[in-house]
Amino acid sequence: MGNPHFLVIPYPSVGHVNPLMQLCEVLATHGCNITFLNTEFNHKRANTADAALENFKGPQIKFVTLPDGLGPEDDRKDPKKLIFSIKTHMPHMLPKLIQDINALNVNNSITCILVTVNMGWALEVGHKLGIKGAVLWPASATSLATCDYLPKFIQDGILDSDGNPVEKKEIELYPNMPMMDTANFPWCGLDKTLVHHIAQEMQTIKLGEWWLCNTAQNLEPAAFSISPRFLPIGPLMASDSNKSALWQEDTTCLEWLDHQPPQSVIYVAFGSSGVIDHNQLKELALGLDLLNKPFLWVVNSCDSNRVNNSYSDEFHGSKGRIVNWAPQKKVLNHPAIACFISHCGWNSSMEGVCSGVPFLCWPLVKDQFVNRSYICDVWKVGLRLDKDENGLVSKEEIKKKVEQLFDDEGIKARSLKLKELTLNNVVEGGHSSENLKSFISWAE
Repeated sequence: MGNPHFLVIPYPSVGHVNPLMQLCEVLATHGCNITFLNTEFNHKRANTADAALENFKGPQIKFVTLPDGLGPEDDRKDPKKLIFSIKTHMPHMLPKLIQDINALNVNNSITCILVTVNMGWALEVGHKLGIKGAVLWPASATSLATCDYLPKFIQDGILDSDGNPVEKKEIELYPNMPMMDTANFPWCGLDKTLVHHIAQEMQTIKLGEWWLCNTAQNLEPAAFSISPRFLPIGPLMASDSNKSALWQEDTTCLEWLDHQPPQSVIYVAFGSSGVIDHNQLKELALGLDLLNKPFLWVVNSCDSNRVNNSYSDEFHGSKGRIVNWAPQKKVLNHPAIACFISHCGWNSSMEGVCSGVPFLCWPLVKDQFVNRSYICDVWKVGLRLDKDENGLVSKEEIKKKVEQLFDDEGIKARSLKLKELTLNNVVEGGHSSENLKSFISWAE
């Protein structure tokens, strides 16, 4: 048989598109052909992000689009609106698109549909057409296991029928996994229709024979005891790509880092969707000032205005650099970086691990709290930032923990060792590398 041809369909958010794009690059190096399906809106946005898609174009990666059903005035940051619009409009258009793609690739028709979560409907379409299916889970394997357990949690009375915890408590999902607070399950706080969507989605994606995980066996060994479907193929950030597929990056910060002493800079970033309220943002700004150390702080344009204008009397920021979006992998691998103040999103967690940089953990929502448990309690490569009686991480706490981390040679050594062990998974003969080869053979 010839090389497999993947039709790749991410849910249109940065946390889904980027890891799937990185996987596509790796698949292309193995001779696979890829057709990457973007929503029309996301594709236009990606092509304005410093021509980011130009970095991925090649003879083996081609792009196609379908409309998501929303108008230009609609809020695509509303997951309920976006998910249900996609599920309403895209499924009936996909068979014709597949037919058109195959007509242009007579000798290399689509052999496998690869999706991220929320796009399971495409596996249903593929199943009806006799096309194999697989899923890339963009978060941790532990969060995948948690979502897979959702119906059982309801059946056992841990959650009510809408997915809310009957009582707030910590549970052990599986032996040797971190304890999980029922109030921080991935679906907590969501509209009940979205909770029911997640439960339905977990059943739909069972049409995918493999659930690929952007993680490594050494990072979450217990999670891979739960289901033979789970297949670790990470870390995907071992790819040569450093660009975000959807956001324009400020690369001038790399030149600024070049002028900073080795292991001196505090890197602060809370992901593409992290939201911090006014009072907390002010404490963070003043905490960075108190430290009197160089810092690189990634904030969105709205928060940037607040920092520069609302706190101008108190926040000086003379030692730091503030940008709207940074080339994070390059930043974390820069010799000037000393530590990473992070929201503990999975992509950021993996990038930090693969850079050997110690963490200061500041989770904001859901599975980020479990990721913090891995970083601080299991891997022991970071410290927690604790909130005070007012629910804030104070400027004094930030100063204290950063200084503690700067002096902790044990955490620094463990960070470098974990980097080595994790990256060994993707070298020739490594565990993830062999898993990926088996997956490619299956997809032919």
